[in-house]
Amino acid sequence: MDADRPSAPAGHPRPLAAVFAATFFVRFSFGITIAVFVDYITGHSTGGFSGGDFGVAGLVSAMAPIGEFSTVLLSGAAADRWGRYPVLFAGMGGASVLFTVVAATRSVLVLGAANFLFGIASGAILAASLAVVADRSGADERGLEMGRFDAVNLSGWVGGFAFGFGALGALPNARLGVVFLIGAAILATGIGAAVALLRGTPHRPSRPSFSLGEVLRSAFRPNVLVVTLPWLVIYCLIGTALAYLAPASSSVGIPSLDIALAIGGGGSLLVLTQPYYGRWADRAGRTRMMTVGASGFVLLLLFASLAIAFGASTPILAGLGASAVMALAYGPAALAALADLTGELSRATTMSIYSLTISLGMFVGLAASSQLLARFGPHGLYPFFGAIALVLGGLTAARWREARRATIPVR
Repeated sequence: MDADRPSAPAGHPRPLAAVFAATFFVRFSFGITIAVFVDYITGHSTGGFSGGDFGVAGLVSAMAPIGEFSTVLLSGAAADRWGRYPVLFAGMGGASVLFTVVAATRSVLVLGAANFLFGIASGAILAASLAVVADRSGADERGLEMGRFDAVNLSGWVGGFAFGFGALGALPNARLGVVFLIGAAILATGIGAAVALLRGTPHRPSRPSFSLGEVLRSAFRPNVLVVTLPWLVIYCLIGTALAYLAPASSSVGIPSLDIALAIGGGGSLLVLTQPYYGRWADRAGRTRMMTVGASGFVLLLLFASLAIAFGASTPILAGLGASAVMALAYGPAALAALADLTGELSRATTMSIYSLTISLGMFVGLAASSQLLARFGPHGLYPFFGAIALVLGGLTAARWREARRATIPVR
């Protein structure tokens, strides 16, 4: 087999199945631990936070996106040089060990260091996984396969986050370390499932055919930036929600167990939209579906602001749910658009730009929102939400302008 070809014969189903299985277990384990991490860092039960607690929790939580941001291009280059699966399994194995370490300590310094290493592992997992999906899909089906990847990814987050919120409501704070041991066991199960699916499938690592300068030039091309920069602002929002949903829901009178049921039930329905959005991105075009998704995020910010101001009434919750359904259109279309711009030999490195922007967004979002919350309380999120909406709208307009100006049509 030529070294510049994907790691298995074209059309072979096992590589995608292995990546989907690994992705589910990774995101499930990460979801259950993120749901309890703020409580675990501070040693307080949900709802008992002070301004100082928000500051400490924000800094420790921000270590993961810093670790991912600072190393993910190297992880992508490693996946292009030595193969997708060694990098994928190294990231999963490392994360499993780190979960076990976290379960044994409440030291803020150790938790910060471990979370930094989590970020490195997460970037390696994502860069390798996306490269396999891009390898295995042609332009006419790439949206569908990215939609399936996003569906598996989201179902893992939804299931894990719901499980974590359930544990948060059921376990005393002193026993939350058990959740991280469960996460380690789930990751080990994911490695076993992926290895079993890949057994008997031939693969060889790709050889590099690019320089660091070429990677950076690829990262900063205008047509790449208008696809990747929206993720930066979207993950400013998502990072804040993941870290502070538990205390925020408590402040408006919603118990953790109710949130767990809502995430598990309603979130499962949202997951089902991803392959359909991906298929629509193949047929109607990436740019149109990215616009639908960006509009959903703007509406989500509007209804979140109304919830802060007036409480979680039924109409507001319905608006949040409908906006979330629209927002989910962005992921499959944008991932397919980015994969359209990649070359096969440097695919993992280019796809890692996605991880680079979301990790930077997580860091910026956590740093900004934690300080605003500590200083102004929930009302400090209004300017934060407004800035995200304005930047997202401007980048969406830039994508349309790029599509009209491109000498090669942008889908």
